Amino acid sequence: MAHSLSPDSTPIAPVDPSRTAIIEACGGEILPLDPIGAEVRGIDLAAPKPPPTEVIEALEAEMASRGFLVFKSDEPLHVDDFLRASCWWGGRELHSTHGVHPATPGGNRHIFRLSNDRRHGIPGVGPQWHNDGSFLAETFSHSGYHIVRPAEHGGGTHFAHLGAAYDALSAREKDFWSRLSSVNSNSGVVHPLVHRHEVSGQNCVWLHLGMTGAVIEKIAEAEDAFRLLGANEMRDLCVRYNQLLTEGLERGYAIAFEYEQNDCVFIDNLAVAHRAAPEAHASVEQQGLRIMHRSTVRGTHPLAPLDGLPQFVDIHGPSPFPSDGVWQGGGIGFRWDEAVPMQN
Repeated sequence: MAHSLSPDSTPIAPVDPSRTAIIEACGGEILPLDPIGAEVRGIDLAAPKPPPTEVIEALEAEMASRGFLVFKSDEPLHVDDFLRASCWWGGRELHSTHGVHPATPGGNRHIFRLSNDRRHGIPGVGPQWHNDGSFLAETFSHSGYHIVRPAEHGGGTHFAHLGAAYDALSAREKDFWSRLSSVNSNSGVVHPLVHRHEVSGQNCVWLHLGMTGAVIEKIAEAEDAFRLLGANEMRDLCVRYNQLLTEGLERGYAIAFEYEQNDCVFIDNLAVAHRAAPEAHASVEQQGLRIMHRSTVRGTHPLAPLDGLPQFVDIHGPSPFPSDGVWQGGGIGFRWDEAVPMQN
C-alpha cells in the first residue's frame, strides 16, 4: 500500500494529474510513495500485449520525475514477462553485461541473479551508492528488480533522487561539481558529475562510489584546461557524495525500500542512484533467504563529459593530464574509505 507524503518532505514533483488520467483510463492506478517513487496497480506485466503507447509514455515520464515505479501483483511473475516488461522503457532493448549464476532459470543471460546465499545467486553486490552500467558511454537507461523471494526479516534497496540531491548542494558545491567529470576505473569512460536529465529536465548528480579511478576538474579561469583531483580531494568528494545521498533518507529525497512478494521495481537509472541495504547481504540464518532478478536496458544516448574532454581515456595507461592526482585503473578504483564495503 502506498504511503501518504509527509508535510516536511523535500519537494519532489507530485504525480502529474494528466498522466494519472491516462493511466486510469487503461484500468491502472498510480500512487506516490513517500518521499520518492510511485506504486502502480492494475497494469499487468504478464499481459500478452503491452499497454497503449500513451500509457507507457506516462509511466516512463513519472519514473523520470519520481525516480522509480513499483508494480504490485498478487501473482508470481515469469522471467520472460519480467524481461519483456523491462523493454517498455528507455532504449526498449535489453543490454546485459553481467555473469550468469548457475541457478539462473534456463541460464538466461539477461537475468542477473542476486542472493544472500551464493548457492542461489551472486552475493554482496552493490553495497555503495552507484548507477548501473557506469562503465558504458551510453549507460543503461533503466534497470528492473524483480524480487523472487523477499527475506522474511527484510533486506531491501536504498534509492536516492539525484535531481533533489543536486538541489540540496550549496551554491559553491554546485559550481565546483559542475566542472567535474569522473573516469570509470575499468573502462576509462568519462562522465560529467552533473548532467541534465533528458526527460525531466532536472540537473542531476552522478558518481559511482565503487568504480571511479579519477576525477577531472575543468579549470574555471582557463579555456580547455583540466587537472586531476588529488587523493585528499577525491576522498572529500566521495565522502561528501555518500553523505549527500545518505542524508536523503532523513531529508526527504531517498527511501529505504522493502520488497513485498511479487514486487517488480523499474528505475530510471539516470534519475536515481541505489545501493543494497546492509540487511540485504546479511546471512540466511539472520534474515532469511533473499533472491532477486535484475535486468538492464540499453541506453538512449551517451552521457557526454564536459566540453574538451573525450568520452574515453586510457585509465590503465599514464595520465594525459599534467597535474599530479589520482589515476587508478582496475577493480573498484579509488578506495575512499577502507571501512566502506565495495563490490560491483
